Amino acid sequence: MNGFAHIPVMLEECISGLNLKDGGVYFDGTVGGGGHSYEILKRSSPTGRLIATDLDDDAIAAATKRLSEFEGRFEIYKSDYKNFGEVLDRAGVDLIDGAILDFGISSYQIDNGERGFSYLKADAPLDMRMDRTAPLTAETLVNTYGERQIADILRDYGEEKFAGVIAANIVRARTRKPLKTCGELVQIIENSIPAKFRQNGPCARKSFQAIRIAVNGELEGLYDCVTGLTRRLKKGGRIVILTFHSLEDRIVKQAFRMLECDCICDKSLPVCVCGKKKEIEIITKKPVTASEEETAVNSRSKCAKLRIAEKII
Repeated sequence: MNGFAHIPVMLEECISGLNLKDGGVYFDGTVGGGGHSYEILKRSSPTGRLIATDLDDDAIAAATKRLSEFEGRFEIYKSDYKNFGEVLDRAGVDLIDGAILDFGISSYQIDNGERGFSYLKADAPLDMRMDRTAPLTAETLVNTYGERQIADILRDYGEEKFAGVIAANIVRARTRKPLKTCGELVQIIENSIPAKFRQNGPCARKSFQAIRIAVNGELEGLYDCVTGLTRRLKKGGRIVILTFHSLEDRIVKQAFRMLECDCICDKSLPVCVCGKKKEIEIITKKPVTASEEETAVNSRSKCAKLRIAEKII
């Protein structure tokens, strides 16, 4: 591992949103380089406890080193945050005082060419795995998935309007030779998009995002994770979620709305029969976005949206 660096987006807003306290137990489902976790442990001193997860071995190593001054107060598990129930049970924790999920890909992962996340690294291998032991890579996806399946991924996860053309050209290109590098994929994408649409910045961004989401299963089970993790909060506990594209944000918004409502019965029924009670208060009625000062120094914060909710029962 070589210098896992990452600037947490809206760090102060996220940490303030957790409403930290001494002795609290907190869950960081996407520990990354440990930026949020460090502040959680620092501001919940001297007895606050942190349970964290990540799939990236480099991130876990970097976070463990960064948090070393709080030894005995934190545990990091190599696991998907969606397995929060199993992880909390292993840690002997029932209810928690707060949880944070930061869905942003780290600067280290983007800038490290061998990880294959960036469309700007032409010679990088088509990898894109958060967990480098996982079997599915971007190379496997683009070389073995069917044309329609690839088009659906680009359309559904990347909101790419030229998904069909790109998918067809990927399939055509791989019949000549397997696609191996990010540069080869970028070239196919660029050639699939009409010239007038190539003037608005890099054309490959949406497709790379879509393939990364598919490779890592980022949206699978996200709704159930948000609702389930929120229900592991103590009364008064906070959940803080930072998203970086509209699909994630939409799912988080829907989960929060369901948790906030009193009844989910069919409106045609004369009385409530579901027994559903309002479980949270949404603290951020509209998502919080990064300040102009932050976006000026960290361009990756421009698309971030922060939502916060508090458990009330």
